[in-house]
Amino acid sequence: MFRHRLEAAESLARRLSHLKGQNPLILAIPRGGVPMGRRIADILEGELDVVLVRKLGAPGNPEFAIGAVGEGDRIWLEDTANRFGEAAINREIERQQALIAERRQRYTPVRAPIDPAERIVVVVDDGSATGATMTTALESLRPRGPARLIAALGVAPPETLARLERLADEVICPEAPAHFRAVGQFYADFEPVDDDEVIRLLGSQPG
Repeated sequence: MFRHRLEAAESLARRLSHLKGQNPLILAIPRGGVPMGRRIADILEGELDVVLVRKLGAPGNPEFAIGAVGEGDRIWLEDTANRFGEAAINREIERQQALIAERRQRYTPVRAPIDPAERIVVVVDDGSATGATMTTALESLRPRGPARLIAALGVAPPETLARLERLADEVICPEAPAHFRAVGQFYADFEPVDDDEVIRLLGSQPG
């Protein structure tokens, strides 16, 4: 168990220490991944931005993930999505796409997203159960031409990591427990991160 997200970030940064001096682009998945991304970017002397993805919740049970959606209309659906009607799924997709557009405007209103082309890109999240959001993030970034695409998570089950290894050039995850219920199970302090904190961290400078 990690004490908090920053401890997980420092564990990831140690495993990524070879990237220091190469100006890596750290792309955090909001909101929980952003404090971790800020710490990793500071340690590795890289740049921080966000990659915006949203979980798709099952109709009537929003906590049950049936996929994810990212910027650029990237959509990823679990096989379990077949249990639900197409119209209900499309409504959930449209709702999450609207939230992504709203977050981009709120988080980086005066600049475009940082271009990942020909950059070493590290996608950071505090953890993942199914890998839906990380999968969508990686799939949305690959066509944009990063030199190297790395997935970095605090915790995830082995089957999720195996899935991500097919999409990333490297997967870094210090904790891979076989018995996995939820990401928060592995953090003593798993307080929610709000939008004000995300905006502050994106605007802060290393050091």
